[in-house]
Amino acid sequence: MKFAVHQLSRQGGREKNEDRMGYSYTREAVLLALADGMGGHPQGEVAAQLAIQAVSDLFQQQAQPALGKVAGFLSEALMAAHQAIVNHGNEHAMLDNPRTTLVAAVIQNGYLQWIHSGDSRIYLVRGGQLLQRSRDHSYAEKHIMIRGQADPMNRNILFTCLGSPVAPLFDVSDPVFLHEGDRVLLCSDGLWSELSDEHIAEQLSQGQVREAVPVLVDEALKRGGAHCDNVTVLALDWETPGDFEPTHVISTDGVSDGVFASTIQAGTIDPSLDDFDDAAIERSIAEINEAIRRSAARKGPSK
Repeated sequence: MKFAVHQLSRQGGREKNEDRMGYSYTREAVLLALADGMGGHPQGEVAAQLAIQAVSDLFQQQAQPALGKVAGFLSEALMAAHQAIVNHGNEHAMLDNPRTTLVAAVIQNGYLQWIHSGDSRIYLVRGGQLLQRSRDHSYAEKHIMIRGQADPMNRNILFTCLGSPVAPLFDVSDPVFLHEGDRVLLCSDGLWSELSDEHIAEQLSQGQVREAVPVLVDEALKRGGAHCDNVTVLALDWETPGDFEPTHVISTDGVSDGVFASTIQAGTIDPSLDDFDDAAIERSIAEINEAIRRSAARKGPSK
């Protein structure tokens, strides 16, 4: 596999950034995950971090180096994330559990498949056109599906999420075979609430993902103004053409079976980390590339 990826999160007009995202991969599978901790409930950033950590942990356990059944993994991972949040609430005797949305995607054998609960979205873009996107678990989206028009009064009201007293509702997509140059974008509602689907698809196709993502994030923050939500984006360019800079392309060809690389960090959340800047992202990528280098060195020269 060969792909380019870029992730960026910026705090809007909120007291804190409760969004979390990251990606993991083995030689044969890639995981993308993004969660948006829900305001109105305590510790949304904790819920979001617990969710993506649970998904990444299960991916590390099961992708050896490929997953058995991707759809089964996605369902199990989402429920593991939900249970991790519920356990956290129980362990801390919380009257109200933290809650979060979640969208996670796997690419394996050239196919993309995803799961989501809530209104964090995934977009699949081909040739500058939107091919597919997830449908929010919100009353506004339900209103559109039934009546063909938006219901602005209920835009922010979700009817499911992770961490709630009842088991979350979720949707698992059918697998989609990716073409070279396809772009996959995961985002929190801070992005899509300010920018149209068409604009997101068009801008995502401009240049490399490391150039397109910051532009999209900045546009959303500018349009949202002082009261803009936090904006978080994780985007991937599949089977990146050869004219891209090699330092920004990840190739898994040299990854051995035992290597698992991830930008999703385990451990306690630092509440002061409101922005995930380029330097932090580059450090994560450098760590991943070093793991691949060590793996290749252990394997020795190819025959």
